[in-house]
Amino acid sequence: MEIPRTQLSPRAHQNHLLRSHRSRFHPARYAVHSTVPDPESKQQKAAALRGEFHRRRIQERTNTVLQYLEMGTNGLLHSQQQDLVLSSAYEAAMEALSSLITQRKRGNGSKRTEKFDQMFRYLQALGLEQRLAGLKIIHIAGTKGKGSTCTFSEAILRECGLQTGLFTSPHLMDVRERYRINGSDISREKFLLHFWECWHQLKAKSVKDLPMPSLFQFLTLLAFKIFLSEKVDVAIIEVGLGGRFDSTNVVKEPVVTGITSLGMDHMEILGDTIEKIAFEKAGIFKPHVPAFTVPQSSEAMSVLHDRASKLMIPLDVAPPLSSKTLNGLHLGLAGDHQFTNAGLAVALCRCWLKRTGHLSSFLNENWDAGLPEPFLRGLSAARLSGRAQIFHDELESEEPEINNSSGDLIFYLDGAHSPESMEACAKWFSNVASDVRHSSHENGHIKRNDFQKNLTNENCYNVANKVSRKILLFNCMEVRDPHLLFPQLINTCASKGVHFSKALFVPSMSTYHKVDSGASTISSDISHDVSWQYNLQRIWEKLIYGNRDATVDSCLNSEKSASLSSLGLLSGDPSQKSDPANQKFTNSAVIPSLPLTLKLLRDCVRENPTLQLQVLVTGSLHLVGDVLRLLKR
Repeated sequence: MEIPRTQLSPRAHQNHLLRSHRSRFHPARYAVHSTVPDPESKQQKAAALRGEFHRRRIQERTNTVLQYLEMGTNGLLHSQQQDLVLSSAYEAAMEALSSLITQRKRGNGSKRTEKFDQMFRYLQALGLEQRLAGLKIIHIAGTKGKGSTCTFSEAILRECGLQTGLFTSPHLMDVRERYRINGSDISREKFLLHFWECWHQLKAKSVKDLPMPSLFQFLTLLAFKIFLSEKVDVAIIEVGLGGRFDSTNVVKEPVVTGITSLGMDHMEILGDTIEKIAFEKAGIFKPHVPAFTVPQSSEAMSVLHDRASKLMIPLDVAPPLSSKTLNGLHLGLAGDHQFTNAGLAVALCRCWLKRTGHLSSFLNENWDAGLPEPFLRGLSAARLSGRAQIFHDELESEEPEINNSSGDLIFYLDGAHSPESMEACAKWFSNVASDVRHSSHENGHIKRNDFQKNLTNENCYNVANKVSRKILLFNCMEVRDPHLLFPQLINTCASKGVHFSKALFVPSMSTYHKVDSGASTISSDISHDVSWQYNLQRIWEKLIYGNRDATVDSCLNSEKSASLSSLGLLSGDPSQKSDPANQKFTNSAVIPSLPLTLKLLRDCVRENPTLQLQVLVTGSLHLVGDVLRLLKR
């Protein structure tokens, strides 16, 4: 029998509700059904016990935060308490997600078919297998540009008045970036609601031959769950890796599919030729579903056409857009390569509208004369962090009266990590870094104190009478080949007269084996293993100066940070060669910590009012995300 609130004191009422919530979220309902296997050694036993302890810890935190979240929705907690509860609940979710990562580095794809088959069983466990057919999906694969194409497509259809859902990967600062509803990241409250429901259903049905899914499998399942629950009109789904055995490819009949530009990437999994890679990407083609692509190499195009022919489906090549097509507007995403991605997005959206019966709204449009207004608005409004993004770092002086006497620090962020995307990145950087005006249409043109808004022309910095220095801030995963990445960057920039005064090689803060939230504590630890960064520095020096037997500059530590300018950051001439005989490498350095790197850069411009540092951050989306996290704070 429910006790009337009027018969209880406020404190007693709160305790009563808490007890009822405990019964509602009873641990037995969401129990982690796991057994510690009979170990063959002490090491195995210890590992099993640690795993069991970790699972119990997640379970306890889950029950606690769910109880207090429920209390918050009933008005028993004030806003500050609700924020604390949400933060705690969110960190618990990140800890749970991290437990799904079973290895410290990306695998070689040897279990792709097994994992793909598991996805259908997971859908059954969640009750989504039949419901998934109700999502009207645009499915997009490719080597480069698929995230941009997805973003353009979502923005166009949203401007057409549709409720949109967008699933992309990876995230830069917060996992919720992967899920956009009507152009905005899903809220923490909705994320937690769908996350724990999905988590507990899978936990309850996990058995030995169907363990909990891997991280990307779970995130994909969660995307389907979110979009179905939020009743979106259209879901734009970006393939994670490859296509044929990707977790997203459980979609049996999307409305339309698209393949962006293809190149050599993830070769250890997808194959070592463009033909093999194209075959994997074409795995998203489905019978009776139209397919689109962009201009490709003859080898790749032949494979795509062959796959489409076998399925008896049309494969159309979407032409790139031109500036004339945009009627004076600018694409929301910067770079000449975005005209290709935008062209594919237009073709996909037009096909989707036609096949779902929404094209009637545009019957009076003359498509040959130009794009409809909603298409133009969407192409102009599209935003995607970490791709051709510019960030002005506004420095705060300890002495307000001299706050305007520091130099300029501008970050150019692009997560290019393949030879093709590195070339596109270098072209973009060379163009915008040489144009001190930085037109307002550039993607992500951001002030530090106004992180989510674009700058307008009047906000641009007056760099007259300032000396500009180009700095490279680089890192890449060890599976990447810097011998392929660096030449594209160096040669493309050099062809446009752009040279780097300094190349800084820094380890990323984020790790493959842990999922952090955007609010996670940032460590200032400088004890990272920088052997890979030393290797990158050696390759860089050899490519530029031919120092084949040189010993690279020692890594900066906290004691050497004050001497950064002596390493050539301020006075270094980009044409000046290193002196391997004296082990002097004035044009590159390894720094063990990203926070330390940012501090050094800021100190340099604070101390030199006539200096402008233009820092290109590239090589890894993880690095770009880490830099954005630091800048946001």
